[in-house]
Amino acid sequence: MMGRRNTASPRVAIIGAGFSGIAAGIKLKQAGVNEFTIYEKSPNVGGVWWDNRYPGAEVDTPSVLYSYSFKPWRWSRTHVRQAELLEYLQSVAEEYGLGPHVQTRSEVERAVWSEERQHYTLQLKDGRIERFDAVISAVGLLSDPRYPDWPGLEHFAGAKFHTSRWDHGVDLSGKTVAVVGTGSTAAQVVPSIAPVAGQVKLFQREPGWVLPKAAREFTATERVAMNSHAAQRIVRSLMLMRREKQQYRNAAWRPGTPENQAAEASARDYIDTVFADRPDLREIVTPKYPFGGKRPVLTDDFYPSLTRENVTVVPRAVSRVTPRGIVDAGGQEHQIDVLVMSTGFKSEFVSTVEVVGSGGRSLNDVWNGEPQALLGVMTSGFPNFFMMYGPNTNGGAIVTHLEAQADYIVAAIKVLARGAATSVEVRDSVSQWFNSIIQQRLAGASFEGANNYYKSGTGRIVTQWTDGAILYSVLTKLLRRAAWKVRYIVPGSGPASDPASAALAPEPVGIAGDQAELEQLYVES
Repeated sequence: MMGRRNTASPRVAIIGAGFSGIAAGIKLKQAGVNEFTIYEKSPNVGGVWWDNRYPGAEVDTPSVLYSYSFKPWRWSRTHVRQAELLEYLQSVAEEYGLGPHVQTRSEVERAVWSEERQHYTLQLKDGRIERFDAVISAVGLLSDPRYPDWPGLEHFAGAKFHTSRWDHGVDLSGKTVAVVGTGSTAAQVVPSIAPVAGQVKLFQREPGWVLPKAAREFTATERVAMNSHAAQRIVRSLMLMRREKQQYRNAAWRPGTPENQAAEASARDYIDTVFADRPDLREIVTPKYPFGGKRPVLTDDFYPSLTRENVTVVPRAVSRVTPRGIVDAGGQEHQIDVLVMSTGFKSEFVSTVEVVGSGGRSLNDVWNGEPQALLGVMTSGFPNFFMMYGPNTNGGAIVTHLEAQADYIVAAIKVLARGAATSVEVRDSVSQWFNSIIQQRLAGASFEGANNYYKSGTGRIVTQWTDGAILYSVLTKLLRRAAWKVRYIVPGSGPASDPASAALAPEPVGIAGDQAELEQLYVES
């Protein structure tokens, strides 16, 4: 048996150069791990913020939070738009010297673990074969476009594209444009194209709860104040603490809580205010499920845009597509010139890469439709494989989660960097225990009773985190060495179980203290 070569710097592959991949690269460099490659399938870094260039694209989270804590920025708006955010990400990548590590237009299709050699073999779309000691999936959750399977779609004679692959060569002036979907993306697209298009027809299968975002330009005084990184960090910390209270046990998404009732009341008031003179639209846009059942839509101009004379809301799903238009679920055909599919993304983790772990089992086979991982990062049976923005980590301050995940992953890789260790993976008993608690804490949330991307086919909530970013960050500090199973090189015999780790199996005695602390954190409020 051959183990990993004895080196102070393991070779690491990072798949994706968006927020996650950039954070992972920076943290690796800071830890002295310099042998890493970031593979990005797009022409430049930026991830979804490179791909999503549709009109009106901007963030829902305040700019101060939707950025790295270690790299504040002099933002122009309370909620940054796509071009400025992409500039930020590219600037961060350049400042921290990631350029030599990034390979663009490089799509990883497969990562296969060798138990004998204790490394991964990566297969790229262009035919290249590369080998690495560890792999970090930074492809994210909502990055792979979901294209609908409507009958006749391939025969539509006009221009058609997904919002994440927007065709800016198509002139919408005076055209009849169909936008299918009413999620966060469509809520940004419709107000942006309505002043240009001749007609906009918005197809809505089911409405979502909408709240005003209060987005605006920062004043000159506010922008000057942003020159103080200390001030930004204070504001960021206050925002996180406020969110922590609102998100404890998913209070805002749990029917009957004061937070949930207040949010739904605000959303209903917003509907009544905007559509005071349009009772027809008021009925169409009001959801029939509790607030939080789907991802709430934060926008200031979506509802007002629906009252325009050239905007029509069709409260029915698409049944099929004809060469000249769309047939809705009621059987009515709508003639259109351009078809915009705002149909979201595949709510699957690592959907663009096949990952094969110990015993030749693929990650998707092991999950069997129900993704789960310790902290959304590590899955048992996949040594040296780490995920960012993995199962049950969605919601809240995402970038804060990503930074905590990057720190956690680097801590594990540093175990390999010490030279003798060949692999690190999570103990199955720890992962099972952790995920059972997550499901207990998610029980009763609004997610259960609505049609959303949060659930697996069995109804298990597989995407959402249970609390706020602060608690998540604390857990990434607690659940480290005692939760991991480490293998070392034994001279003359190849990799062997860590004696200290072996003492923890099958029930991890060493984690008892950590588990007690976590259970104390998880007591009923």
